[in-house]
Amino acid sequence: MKKILLFYMALLILKIPQAQVRLPSPAPTQTIKQEFGLGNIEITYNRPAAKEKRVFGDLVPYGKLWNTSINSPAKLFFSEPLEIFGKKIDSGRYVLYTIPGEENWDIIINKGINNKGTEDYKESQDVIRFKVAPIHTKDKKELLTFQFTEVKPTSCALQLHWERKLVILPITTNLNEKIRTQIETAMRTNKKPYWEAAQFYYEYDKNLSKALENVNKATDTYPKAYWMYLYKAKIQEEMGFTKEAMESSRLSLEFAKQAKNIDYIKMNEKLLKELKKKEN
Repeated sequence: MKKILLFYMALLILKIPQAQVRLPSPAPTQTIKQEFGLGNIEITYNRPAAKEKRVFGDLVPYGKLWNTSINSPAKLFFSEPLEIFGKKIDSGRYVLYTIPGEENWDIIINKGINNKGTEDYKESQDVIRFKVAPIHTKDKKELLTFQFTEVKPTSCALQLHWERKLVILPITTNLNEKIRTQIETAMRTNKKPYWEAAQFYYEYDKNLSKALENVNKATDTYPKAYWMYLYKAKIQEEMGFTKEAMESSRLSLEFAKQAKNIDYIKMNEKLLKELKKKEN
């Protein structure tokens, strides 16, 4: 009787539907998107944890191809052509493989976007490959971490940080010709981009004369644009036109007071003090 009872209890247990249980991923996926140049960069990867184990040379062996993620390779997207370590790469989707080493890492950007792991890697699909020396840091990261740092209009850095190892990939882009083409095209229309042209020639092309020419036309179009007059003053100061810079800054200060813009009032007051010192 006891055996029969146990038998029926076992049948009942088998008939109980198994609950659908979800647990947090041990290596959560992260996608980082960074606006850069005239486009953007994305990286998608999984974030395994160190869990008090030695990562490089143990969990991630030295001298062996690594997905730079877990389960599948880290994925990159570039919306515009750019350069990594001075090597040109077209816009598009790629995967990031690495070969960690004690002294140097091999960084590999590869076309195998459908690769499931290192077993699918083909050297013939490499787009660029270069070596980077890792940096030992005091800051310890428990999770594999990518981040964009030092973001500027034409340069940034993609950092890989895990445990106490930091690997930096310098990225640059050439904007001058793209922006110049846009400006030249827009100048043939009725709405001429004098203000944008002034910024381009001053900040990117480093042509102060062209910058001043265009900012003059911009202030003619917007005669009370205090931000433009301050910009004009800075160009004139750099060109050595101290008196002219003071006049532009005074106009900017006057219009900023009318607009009650405290920030521009302060910036002009500071600039005028500096210009007075130069004049004396």
